[in-house]
Order: sequence, then C-alpha cells, then structure tokens
Amino acid sequence: MKSRSLFTLGLLAAACGAACAQSSVTIYGLLDASVEHLSNASANGGSLTRMPGLTGSAPSRLGFRGVEDLGGGLKAGFTLESGFGVDSGTYNQGGRAFGRQAFVGLSGDWGSLNLGRQYSMLFWSQLDADILGPSAFGSGSLDSYLPNARVDNAIAYRGTFSGFTAGATYSLGRDAVNAGPSPSGTNCAGESATDKSACRQWSLLAKYDTAAWGVALAMDEIRGGAGAFAGLTSSTLKDRRSTVAGWAKFDALKLGAGLIARDNDAAPATRRSNLWYLGASYSATPVLVLDGQVFKLDYKNSANQATLLALRATFHLSKRTAVYATAGHIANDGALAISVSNAAAGGAPAAGGSQSGVAVGVRHAF
Repeated sequence: MKSRSLFTLGLLAAACGAACAQSSVTIYGLLDASVEHLSNASANGGSLTRMPGLTGSAPSRLGFRGVEDLGGGLKAGFTLESGFGVDSGTYNQGGRAFGRQAFVGLSGDWGSLNLGRQYSMLFWSQLDADILGPSAFGSGSLDSYLPNARVDNAIAYRGTFSGFTAGATYSLGRDAVNAGPSPSGTNCAGESATDKSACRQWSLLAKYDTAAWGVALAMDEIRGGAGAFAGLTSSTLKDRRSTVAGWAKFDALKLGAGLIARDNDAAPATRRSNLWYLGASYSATPVLVLDGQVFKLDYKNSANQATLLALRATFHLSKRTAVYATAGHIANDGALAISVSNAAAGGAPAAGGSQSGVAVGVRHAF
C-alpha cells in the first residue's frame, strides 16, 4: 500500500514537472523620467520647463508576459503592458490600465496569432530603422500616430522564416477610448451593426533582416467613424501610411533611414505628405552611446514643412540604469506649429516658428 502511494505521488510529481515547469510568467518594466526646457513655447513666445509624462528617451511601462508550452511545438502566451507617467503616476494611453498591450494567443514554428490590443505592423517596420524611436525629440513630434501605433480589438499574425518576417493586423474597432482630441484615445470604437466599416484598421508587413542589415515595407490604414477625432468622422474617410525603412551596422556604428508616405482623407487641403528620416547611433565606448537623427516633414502642394534635428548622449551606469542628455531643434514653415517635443501635450511655438529643446533624464529597466 505504501509503495503504491509512493508510486502515485511519483507519477503526479513527474506530471507536474512536465507541465508546471513549462509555464512561466515574467514581470518587467522601465521607468524613464526627465526634465526638459523648451524655447518659444507659445504663440507669444516665452519658455517652458517641465517634467513630461509621456516619454523621455523611452516611455515608462510595467508589463506581465506569460507562456505555456502545450506540446508538439505549440505554445500559449499573453502580454499585459501598462504605460504611465513617472511625473505624476497616472496612466497614459487615455487612462487604460493596460494601454500599451493586452493580448492573448498561440504561437509555433508557423508564427504567432494574437487577439486583443496590440501593435500595428507599422510599429514593427520602424523598430530597427528609427534610431531615436519614441524619444522626446523624435518622429512622434512630427506624426503623433507613430508612437501610438496600437489598435484595440485586433487580430494579428506575425512570423519569421530564415530572416524574412511577414505580418498583418485587422481590427474590428481600432480605438474604444475617448481621451479628448488626442492620439491616446481617438473615440472610434467601431464594432457597429449599422456601420460595419466604421473604425476598422488593417496593416501589412514584409521585412528581411540579416546580422548586418535589414529592410522593411509596411502599410497601415485606419478608418473613421461617427464622433471620431482627427477629422475622421465618417467610415468613408481613411488615413493610410505606407513606409519603406532600412538599417545597417558597421562595427560600432548603426545607420537607419526611412520614408513614411501618408494619404489622409481628413485633411483635404494637405492630404498627402512625406516624412523622411536619417539617423545614426555610435557606441563611442562600452558605456557611452551617441545618437543623432534628422527628420523632414513635407506636405505636398503646400507651404507646410518642418525640419527636426535631434542629438542624444546616453551613459550606461549598469546594464539596467542609464542617464542621458538630449537636444533638439525644429523649424516650421507655412501654417505648421509643431513642437520639437512630443514628451507632453502643449508647448508649441507660433505658426511658422522654430523651437529648441534640451532635456536630461535617468532610465532604469527591470
């Protein structure tokens, strides 16, 4: 009897070892806080010093990621990721508890299929080429959708095969949150029985990477709906971005470049625009990284243009902690009044004016 009980316990332990040991949950995060100073921070001039809450060198976040091995090469996984401002401790992404990512899905050798709030393929196309990424003085200053390229109610597939990555998303209702006229929540819930095209979104990605270089093509289209922000107040209106981007490494130097062409029905006078960028990152020492990038936004058949130049130095105190200093300058033409900084709302110069900014901050990852 005793030997039988021990045998049964052994089988249970073996079963738990085979199943329980192959399921894991990881807690991760990043905290980034900075102080920035902007010149010409209103239509009447004047300067602004603030501690922004949206981003510094990268947006702050807290995440939970889990995976379970189901056997036969099949895995189940989930991600829950919250974005917040270190300045005040409040949620970003329109106040969502898990506004950066919230999805569950399956994966295998064939790729991954996920359901929920997740990145558009436009995000993955820019990840390697855009050197400064979602920093305070970066591409998000010229196109606020870029650091907010996420969609609600999305079905997403992505797979990588011998260096080639293919991906697609389709959203039944791209943004269910009303956060005022803001890319953090654009009031376009969709999933309507009376208007099946309202607030739909789709994106496609084709990407090829080697150890030394890579190139990406992507397209992202969002549709409007009744009450939606940014002028997309009808499902007949769409905003499409098409991009080509690439990167290359030469020892301690990395170069990145891209073009994002936009066709926006909600702005008929300035419907088409091109956003160009060229950047470089140089590891001067094992702990010091120097970054620089230039951006050019050009609206076709219009005087509206903007040129942004940004520089950044990052000193790594450890693998997890770094301090940084960054500077940027933007020159607006025509009716544009774009701020050099996308780190917080407000602080834009007068139409056609220029603005300079500097910021220092600290970043810790865990």
